[in-house]
Amino acid sequence: MLSTRAGVALATLAITVAGCSSMSSSTGTAASPTGSATSPSHSVTSPHPSQRPPRTRHTRATTATAPAISPAPTKVLVFMVENHSLAEMQSQMPWTAALAARYGYATSYHAMTHPSLPNYLAIAGGSTFGVLDDGNPSSHPLTGPSVFGEALAHGQTARVYAEDMPGNCVTSPAGEYGVKHNPWAYFVDERAACDRYDVPLTALAADVSAGTLPNAGLVIANMCNIGHDCPLGTADTWLRDHVGPVLAGPDFTSGRLVVVITADEDDSSAGNTVLTVVASHDLPAHQVVTTPLTHLSLSRLYAEVLGFAPLRGAATAPSLAQAFHVPVGG
Repeated sequence: MLSTRAGVALATLAITVAGCSSMSSSTGTAASPTGSATSPSHSVTSPHPSQRPPRTRHTRATTATAPAISPAPTKVLVFMVENHSLAEMQSQMPWTAALAARYGYATSYHAMTHPSLPNYLAIAGGSTFGVLDDGNPSSHPLTGPSVFGEALAHGQTARVYAEDMPGNCVTSPAGEYGVKHNPWAYFVDERAACDRYDVPLTALAADVSAGTLPNAGLVIANMCNIGHDCPLGTADTWLRDHVGPVLAGPDFTSGRLVVVITADEDDSSAGNTVLTVVASHDLPAHQVVTTPLTHLSLSRLYAEVLGFAPLRGAATAPSLAQAFHVPVGG
């Protein structure tokens, strides 16, 4: 009997010692972030309770999830400046120049010709249509589609926003509104659509905030704010006040909108080389594109993003989408 009791006591003592040894090991040695032990001779200072990370009961290995790939843009919104070269716009439009440096711009983008109107027609229709002046739509009735009409024909949306235009699709100059800067008004086969969707600039803000900007969009300032009759600083401020909200709006931040700022032509001082800025939320930043591009390339951008065939000469123009790494066909 005495031998049995001694055996039980010895077993109990062994269990107790083992438990104490285990506790000493777990409290006296801290694990490093890599899993190796820290020597007990090193003091470890515990953080204040407010600084301690929350305790977790279990730790398990996790597999990193690949970032979601944003869909290709589905909308193009173009803002115009008048009659100034690449160098002039860079030096006299600090907000626009900073935007160009942040997103991307072209150094070899050329307008088509002089004066204004045929350049706007090239953007909207893929051709200058042989126009050599700034005549009203009554002087240059154009048949066939524009990029705006093509967007509508393919079940998408289109809108032109024109500052100080006294009504929809006004086909003659009125005060500070210059019809020569409103190309949709020249496409007679689309006059009914123009009458509905070619609207005063006052409609822009609501479309921006609601995330309902059109698939094919163009924004035209009045004769002063576009840089035609007033300094480029005035145009720069106007762009800041109108492009800025677009960049903060849901169409842009979701990645579905490409914003382009360009000039119709230069002032005959630089071979018609103009600053063209391309911005989209998910494009590579700080792009400086040296590929030769023209307004026909911009017309092609509408077609490539919206998914219809480029119009007229835009079909063979260098791809602005490819030059700026704009994904299309998503």
